[in-house]
Amino acid sequence: MYFSIISVAFMAAVLPAIAFPATSKTSPLKDAEKAVPGESPLFGTYMGKKTPLASNYTKVFPKTGSGPAGADDLLFQNLLAAEWIIYSFYQQAVEAFNTSSFTDLGYPNTTYQRIVEMRDNEAGHVRIFQDQISDNSVTPGPCKYGFSTTQLEPLLWLSLQTYLETASMAYLTGLVLDASLTVSKSALLAIGTVESRHNTWSLIDVWNTGPFSGPSDTTYPYPNQILDATNAFVIPGSCPSENPVYPNPTQNLPQMGFVNKTGTTGHPGSKISFRYTDKNNKPHWNATENYYAVFFHGLNNISVPYDPKKNSVTIPKAFDLDAGLIIVSIANKPHAPTEDSVVAGPLILLEQPELLTMDSPTFAE
Repeated sequence: MYFSIISVAFMAAVLPAIAFPATSKTSPLKDAEKAVPGESPLFGTYMGKKTPLASNYTKVFPKTGSGPAGADDLLFQNLLAAEWIIYSFYQQAVEAFNTSSFTDLGYPNTTYQRIVEMRDNEAGHVRIFQDQISDNSVTPGPCKYGFSTTQLEPLLWLSLQTYLETASMAYLTGLVLDASLTVSKSALLAIGTVESRHNTWSLIDVWNTGPFSGPSDTTYPYPNQILDATNAFVIPGSCPSENPVYPNPTQNLPQMGFVNKTGTTGHPGSKISFRYTDKNNKPHWNATENYYAVFFHGLNNISVPYDPKKNSVTIPKAFDLDAGLIIVSIANKPHAPTEDSVVAGPLILLEQPELLTMDSPTFAE
Protein backbone atom coordinates (compact mmCIF):
# COMPACT_ATOMS: atom_id res chain seq x y z
CA MET A 1 0.00 0.00 0.00
CA TYR A 2 1.25 3.51 -0.78
CA PHE A 3 0.66 6.93 0.74
CA SER A 4 2.56 9.93 -0.58
CA ILE A 5 1.40 12.53 1.99
CA ILE A 6 4.23 11.48 4.32
CA SER A 7 6.39 8.72 2.93
CA VAL A 8 7.44 7.43 6.31
CA ALA A 9 3.85 7.15 7.46
CA PHE A 10 3.53 3.69 6.02
CA MET A 11 6.46 2.05 7.76
CA ALA A 12 5.39 -1.41 8.80
CA ALA A 13 3.45 -1.65 12.03
CA VAL A 14 1.16 -4.30 13.41
CA LEU A 15 -1.85 -3.05 15.28
CA PRO A 16 -4.19 -5.02 17.52
CA ALA A 17 -7.14 -6.32 15.54
CA ILE A 18 -10.02 -6.19 18.02
CA ALA A 19 -10.61 -5.23 21.64
CA PHE A 20 -13.01 -7.64 23.31
CA PRO A 21 -15.85 -6.42 25.53
CA ALA A 22 -15.67 -6.40 29.32
CA THR A 23 -17.58 -9.05 31.23
CA SER A 24 -18.66 -6.82 34.09
CA LYS A 25 -22.39 -6.90 34.85
CA THR A 26 -22.36 -3.10 34.78
CA SER A 27 -20.94 -2.99 31.27
CA PRO A 28 -23.22 -1.37 28.66
CA LEU A 29 -22.24 -4.36 26.53
CA LYS A 30 -23.89 -6.90 28.82
CA ASP A 31 -26.56 -7.59 26.20
CA ALA A 32 -24.13 -7.70 23.26
CA GLU A 33 -24.57 -11.44 22.70
CA LYS A 34 -28.25 -10.90 21.94
CA ALA A 35 -27.90 -7.60 20.09
CA VAL A 36 -29.55 -7.44 16.65
CA PRO A 37 -28.60 -4.83 14.02
CA GLY A 38 -31.47 -2.39 13.70
CA GLU A 39 -32.75 -3.26 17.17
CA SER A 40 -29.78 -2.31 19.37
CA PRO A 41 -27.97 0.99 20.02
CA LEU A 42 -24.71 -0.97 19.92
CA PHE A 43 -24.81 -0.72 16.13
CA GLY A 44 -25.70 2.95 15.91
CA THR A 45 -25.20 5.16 18.95
CA TYR A 46 -22.95 3.26 21.37
CA MET A 47 -20.05 5.57 22.31
CA GLY A 48 -17.69 3.17 24.10
CA LYS A 49 -14.15 2.37 23.03
CA LYS A 50 -14.59 -1.38 23.42
CA THR A 51 -15.99 -3.28 20.47
CA PRO A 52 -19.78 -3.56 20.28
CA LEU A 53 -19.34 -7.14 19.09
CA ALA A 54 -19.71 -9.87 21.69
CA SER A 55 -16.81 -12.33 21.79
CA ASN A 56 -18.98 -15.11 20.40
CA TYR A 57 -19.22 -13.12 17.15
CA THR A 58 -15.51 -12.40 16.76
CA LYS A 59 -14.47 -15.86 15.67
CA VAL A 60 -14.90 -18.39 12.90
CA PHE A 61 -18.22 -20.23 12.72
CA PRO A 62 -17.50 -23.75 11.37
CA LYS A 63 -20.16 -25.16 9.12
CA THR A 64 -22.60 -27.35 11.03
CA GLY A 65 -24.74 -28.59 8.15
CA SER A 66 -24.02 -31.18 5.49
CA GLY A 67 -26.22 -29.90 2.70
CA PRO A 68 -25.35 -27.71 -0.28
CA ALA A 69 -24.04 -24.21 0.33
CA GLY A 70 -26.50 -21.36 0.16
CA ALA A 71 -26.88 -19.65 -3.20
CA ASP A 72 -24.98 -16.55 -2.06
CA ASP A 73 -22.80 -18.04 0.68
CA LEU A 74 -19.62 -17.45 -1.31
CA LEU A 75 -20.52 -13.83 -1.97
CA PHE A 76 -21.14 -13.14 1.72
CA GLN A 77 -18.02 -15.04 2.79
CA ASN A 78 -16.00 -12.66 0.61
CA LEU A 79 -17.92 -9.64 1.81
CA LEU A 80 -17.62 -10.57 5.48
CA ALA A 81 -13.86 -11.02 5.14
CA ALA A 82 -13.68 -7.53 3.61
CA GLU A 83 -15.93 -6.14 6.33
CA TRP A 84 -13.62 -7.44 9.06
CA ILE A 85 -10.94 -5.21 7.52
CA ILE A 86 -13.16 -2.12 7.43
CA TYR A 87 -14.56 -2.72 10.90
CA SER A 88 -11.07 -3.18 12.37
CA PHE A 89 -9.92 0.02 10.67
CA TYR A 90 -12.63 1.94 12.54
CA GLN A 91 -12.24 0.03 15.81
CA GLN A 92 -8.53 0.77 15.94
CA ALA A 93 -9.27 4.47 15.37
CA VAL A 94 -11.86 4.53 18.14
CA GLU A 95 -9.31 3.03 20.53
CA ALA A 96 -6.44 5.28 19.44
CA PHE A 97 -8.14 8.67 19.11
CA ASN A 98 -10.38 10.95 21.13
CA THR A 99 -12.27 14.17 20.51
CA SER A 100 -9.20 16.40 20.84
CA SER A 101 -7.31 14.30 18.28
CA PHE A 102 -9.43 16.05 15.67
CA THR A 103 -10.45 19.35 17.27
CA ASP A 104 -6.75 20.14 17.72
CA LEU A 105 -6.49 19.98 13.92
CA GLY A 106 -9.44 22.31 13.46
CA TYR A 107 -12.07 19.70 12.65
CA PRO A 108 -15.62 19.88 14.08
CA ASN A 109 -16.04 18.74 17.67
CA THR A 110 -18.36 15.97 16.44
CA THR A 111 -15.65 14.30 14.30
CA TYR A 112 -14.65 11.63 16.81
CA GLN A 113 -18.31 10.98 17.65
CA ARG A 114 -19.08 10.34 13.99
CA ILE A 115 -16.14 7.94 13.71
CA VAL A 116 -17.45 6.00 16.71
CA GLU A 117 -20.92 5.88 15.18
CA MET A 118 -19.50 4.61 11.89
CA ARG A 119 -17.59 1.96 13.85
CA ASP A 120 -20.94 0.89 15.29
CA ASN A 121 -22.43 0.69 11.80
CA GLU A 122 -19.55 -1.43 10.54
CA ALA A 123 -19.96 -3.80 13.50
CA GLY A 124 -23.59 -4.10 12.47
CA HIS A 125 -22.49 -4.97 8.95
CA VAL A 126 -20.35 -7.78 10.36
CA ARG A 127 -23.39 -9.22 12.10
CA ILE A 128 -25.62 -8.81 9.05
CA PHE A 129 -23.16 -10.60 6.78
CA GLN A 130 -22.65 -13.38 9.31
CA ASP A 131 -26.39 -13.98 9.33
CA GLN A 132 -26.51 -14.25 5.53
CA ILE A 133 -24.19 -17.29 5.45
CA SER A 134 -25.89 -20.66 5.80
CA ASP A 135 -24.93 -23.39 8.25
CA ASN A 136 -23.55 -25.36 5.30
CA SER A 137 -20.63 -22.95 4.84
CA VAL A 138 -17.84 -21.62 7.04
CA THR A 139 -18.39 -18.10 8.36
CA PRO A 140 -15.00 -16.30 8.28
CA GLY A 141 -13.51 -14.86 11.44
CA PRO A 142 -11.22 -11.83 11.78
CA CYS A 143 -7.51 -11.83 11.00
CA LYS A 144 -5.04 -9.27 12.32
CA TYR A 145 -4.71 -6.10 10.30
CA GLY A 146 -2.02 -3.49 9.84
CA PHE A 147 -2.81 0.05 8.78
CA SER A 148 0.69 1.25 9.58
CA THR A 149 0.98 4.50 11.51
CA THR A 150 -2.44 5.77 10.44
CA GLN A 151 -3.45 4.90 14.02
CA LEU A 152 -1.15 7.66 15.23
CA GLU A 153 -1.88 10.20 12.47
CA PRO A 154 -5.48 11.49 12.50
CA LEU A 155 -5.13 13.30 9.17
CA LEU A 156 -3.75 10.23 7.42
CA TRP A 157 -6.49 8.13 8.96
CA LEU A 158 -9.15 10.52 7.63
CA SER A 159 -7.60 10.37 4.17
CA LEU A 160 -7.65 6.58 4.15
CA GLN A 161 -11.21 6.57 5.52
CA THR A 162 -12.40 8.61 2.56
CA TYR A 163 -10.57 6.33 0.15
CA LEU A 164 -11.95 3.13 1.67
CA GLU A 165 -15.53 4.35 1.85
CA THR A 166 -15.43 5.55 -1.75
CA ALA A 167 -13.85 2.31 -2.95
CA SER A 168 -16.39 0.22 -1.05
CA MET A 169 -19.17 1.59 -3.22
CA ALA A 170 -17.41 0.26 -6.32
CA TYR A 171 -17.18 -3.31 -5.05
CA LEU A 172 -20.61 -3.33 -3.39
CA THR A 173 -22.32 -2.29 -6.60
CA GLY A 174 -20.23 -4.85 -8.47
CA LEU A 175 -21.25 -7.61 -6.07
CA VAL A 176 -24.89 -6.95 -6.91
CA LEU A 177 -24.08 -8.42 -10.34
CA ASP A 178 -22.86 -11.62 -8.66
CA ALA A 179 -25.78 -12.06 -6.25
CA SER A 180 -28.22 -14.86 -7.08
CA LEU A 181 -31.02 -14.02 -4.66
CA THR A 182 -33.15 -10.90 -4.75
CA VAL A 183 -32.91 -10.62 -0.97
CA SER A 184 -29.11 -10.55 -1.26
CA LYS A 185 -29.25 -7.76 -3.81
CA SER A 186 -31.55 -5.82 -1.50
CA ALA A 187 -29.15 -6.29 1.43
CA LEU A 188 -26.20 -5.08 -0.65
CA LEU A 189 -28.14 -1.99 -1.68
CA ALA A 190 -29.15 -1.28 1.92
CA ILE A 191 -25.54 -1.56 3.13
CA GLY A 192 -24.26 0.49 0.20
CA THR A 193 -26.47 3.45 1.04
CA VAL A 194 -25.01 3.52 4.56
CA GLU A 195 -21.46 3.48 3.21
CA SER A 196 -22.42 6.34 0.92
CA ARG A 197 -23.60 8.33 3.95
CA HIS A 198 -20.27 7.68 5.66
CA ASN A 199 -18.47 9.09 2.64
CA THR A 200 -20.82 12.07 2.42
CA TRP A 201 -20.01 12.94 6.02
CA SER A 202 -16.27 12.96 5.34
CA LEU A 203 -16.62 15.06 2.19
CA ILE A 204 -18.66 17.74 3.98
CA ASP A 205 -17.29 17.82 7.53
CA VAL A 206 -13.68 16.80 6.97
CA TRP A 207 -12.80 18.04 3.49
CA ASN A 208 -15.29 20.91 3.16
CA THR A 209 -16.13 19.89 -0.39
CA GLY A 210 -19.24 18.99 -2.33
CA PRO A 211 -20.83 15.68 -1.31
CA PHE A 212 -22.11 14.63 -4.73
CA SER A 213 -20.24 12.30 -7.09
CA GLY A 214 -22.44 13.05 -10.09
CA PRO A 215 -25.52 11.13 -11.22
CA SER A 216 -23.99 7.75 -10.40
CA ASP A 217 -21.26 6.25 -8.26
CA THR A 218 -18.63 4.34 -10.18
CA THR A 219 -19.30 0.64 -10.62
CA TYR A 220 -16.68 -2.00 -11.32
CA PRO A 221 -17.88 -5.31 -12.78
CA TYR A 222 -15.22 -7.53 -11.18
CA PRO A 223 -15.45 -6.84 -7.43
CA ASN A 224 -13.16 -9.69 -6.39
CA GLN A 225 -10.29 -7.86 -8.07
CA ILE A 226 -10.86 -4.93 -5.70
CA LEU A 227 -11.30 -7.25 -2.72
CA ASP A 228 -8.05 -8.99 -3.58
CA ALA A 229 -6.27 -5.66 -3.28
CA THR A 230 -7.48 -5.25 0.31
CA ASN A 231 -5.27 -8.18 1.33
CA ALA A 232 -2.59 -5.50 1.62
CA PHE A 233 -4.06 -4.76 5.06
CA VAL A 234 -3.98 -8.37 6.28
CA ILE A 235 -1.01 -9.41 8.41
CA PRO A 236 0.38 -12.52 6.66
CA GLY A 237 -0.28 -15.71 8.58
CA SER A 238 -2.72 -14.06 10.99
CA CYS A 239 -6.00 -15.46 9.65
CA PRO A 240 -7.76 -18.37 11.35
CA SER A 241 -6.80 -21.62 9.64
CA GLU A 242 -10.47 -22.43 9.12
CA ASN A 243 -11.09 -19.27 7.09
CA PRO A 244 -11.84 -19.83 3.41
CA VAL A 245 -9.59 -18.28 0.77
CA TYR A 246 -10.17 -14.54 0.43
CA PRO A 247 -11.40 -13.58 -2.00
CA ASN A 248 -12.66 -16.71 -3.66
CA PRO A 249 -12.01 -17.05 -6.52
CA THR A 250 -8.89 -14.92 -6.83
CA GLN A 251 -6.86 -14.08 -9.94
CA ASN A 252 -3.88 -12.76 -7.97
CA LEU A 253 -3.41 -9.97 -10.49
CA PRO A 254 -0.43 -7.60 -10.37
CA GLN A 255 -1.43 -4.56 -8.33
CA MET A 256 -1.05 -1.11 -9.86
CA GLY A 257 0.11 2.21 -8.55
CA PHE A 258 0.91 5.38 -10.42
CA VAL A 259 4.07 7.41 -10.83
CA ASN A 260 3.41 10.81 -9.28
CA LYS A 261 6.67 12.43 -10.38
CA THR A 262 5.72 12.78 -14.04
CA GLY A 263 3.59 15.90 -13.82
CA THR A 264 0.30 14.04 -13.69
CA THR A 265 -2.64 15.47 -11.76
CA GLY A 266 -4.48 12.16 -11.76
CA HIS A 267 -7.49 13.97 -13.18
CA PRO A 268 -9.33 13.66 -16.52
CA GLY A 269 -7.19 14.93 -19.39
CA SER A 270 -3.89 14.33 -17.57
CA LYS A 271 -1.25 11.82 -18.60
CA ILE A 272 -0.52 9.03 -16.17
CA SER A 273 2.16 6.34 -15.89
CA PHE A 274 1.73 3.15 -13.92
CA ARG A 275 3.99 1.13 -11.67
CA TYR A 276 3.92 -2.52 -10.69
CA THR A 277 5.93 -2.72 -7.49
CA ASP A 278 5.59 -6.36 -6.49
CA LYS A 279 8.73 -7.89 -7.94
CA ASN A 280 7.19 -11.33 -7.54
CA ASN A 281 3.97 -10.48 -9.35
CA LYS A 282 4.51 -8.31 -12.40
CA PRO A 283 2.51 -8.42 -15.64
CA HIS A 284 3.72 -10.77 -18.34
CA TRP A 285 3.39 -8.83 -21.58
CA ASN A 286 2.83 -10.73 -24.81
CA ALA A 287 4.46 -9.00 -27.77
CA THR A 288 1.71 -10.22 -30.10
CA GLU A 289 -1.17 -8.89 -28.01
CA ASN A 290 -2.72 -5.45 -27.82
CA TYR A 291 -3.35 -3.91 -24.43
CA TYR A 292 -5.71 -1.24 -23.21
CA ALA A 293 -5.99 0.97 -20.16
CA VAL A 294 -9.68 0.68 -19.36
CA PHE A 295 -10.98 3.61 -17.30
CA PHE A 296 -14.23 3.19 -15.37
CA HIS A 297 -16.24 6.18 -14.15
CA GLY A 298 -19.92 6.26 -13.30
CA LEU A 299 -21.64 3.51 -15.28
CA ASN A 300 -19.35 3.80 -18.29
CA ASN A 301 -15.84 2.85 -19.28
CA ILE A 302 -13.45 4.17 -21.91
CA SER A 303 -10.54 2.20 -23.37
CA VAL A 304 -7.23 3.80 -24.30
CA PRO A 305 -4.51 1.85 -26.20
CA TYR A 306 -1.68 1.00 -23.81
CA ASP A 307 1.91 0.27 -24.80
CA PRO A 308 3.71 -1.38 -21.84
CA LYS A 309 7.05 -0.08 -23.12
CA LYS A 310 5.92 3.55 -23.18
CA ASN A 311 3.78 3.09 -20.07
CA SER A 312 1.94 6.38 -20.47
CA VAL A 313 -1.70 7.09 -21.29
CA THR A 314 -4.08 10.01 -20.95
CA ILE A 315 -6.99 9.76 -18.54
CA PRO A 316 -10.14 10.32 -20.64
CA LYS A 317 -11.03 13.99 -20.68
CA ALA A 318 -14.72 13.13 -21.04
CA PHE A 319 -15.05 12.16 -17.38
CA ASP A 320 -16.44 14.53 -14.74
CA LEU A 321 -13.91 16.61 -12.85
CA ASP A 322 -13.69 16.36 -9.06
CA ALA A 323 -16.38 13.68 -8.90
CA GLY A 324 -16.20 10.35 -7.11
CA LEU A 325 -13.46 8.10 -8.37
CA ILE A 326 -11.93 6.64 -11.51
CA ILE A 327 -10.90 2.99 -11.67
CA VAL A 328 -8.37 1.82 -14.24
CA SER A 329 -7.31 -1.70 -15.20
CA ILE A 330 -5.05 -3.03 -17.92
CA ALA A 331 -6.82 -5.48 -20.23
CA ASN A 332 -6.04 -7.38 -23.40
CA LYS A 333 -9.39 -6.45 -24.93
CA PRO A 334 -11.17 -3.08 -25.25
CA HIS A 335 -13.59 -2.36 -22.38
CA ALA A 336 -12.39 -5.44 -20.42
CA PRO A 337 -15.48 -7.46 -21.42
CA THR A 338 -14.61 -10.42 -19.19
CA GLU A 339 -12.87 -10.89 -15.86
CA ASP A 340 -10.12 -12.90 -17.53
CA SER A 341 -9.38 -10.08 -19.97
CA VAL A 342 -7.98 -7.99 -17.09
CA VAL A 343 -4.22 -8.56 -16.73
CA ALA A 344 -3.36 -5.97 -14.05
CA GLY A 345 -5.13 -3.79 -11.54
CA PRO A 346 -7.42 -2.29 -10.66
CA LEU A 347 -6.04 1.07 -9.60
CA ILE A 348 -8.48 3.37 -7.83
CA LEU A 349 -7.95 7.10 -8.35
CA LEU A 350 -9.76 9.18 -5.77
CA GLU A 351 -11.06 12.28 -7.56
CA GLN A 352 -13.13 13.77 -4.76
CA PRO A 353 -11.87 15.65 -2.86
CA GLU A 354 -9.46 16.85 -5.51
CA LEU A 355 -6.70 17.61 -3.02
CA LEU A 356 -6.38 13.91 -2.16
CA THR A 357 -6.00 12.60 -5.71
CA MET A 358 -2.21 12.60 -5.65
CA ASP A 359 -1.96 11.71 -1.97
CA SER A 360 -4.54 8.96 -1.73
CA PRO A 361 -3.42 5.39 -1.10
CA THR A 362 -3.14 2.57 -3.59
CA PHE A 363 -2.60 -1.10 -2.90
CA ALA A 364 0.55 -1.42 -5.01
CA GLU A 365 2.89 -1.64 -2.04
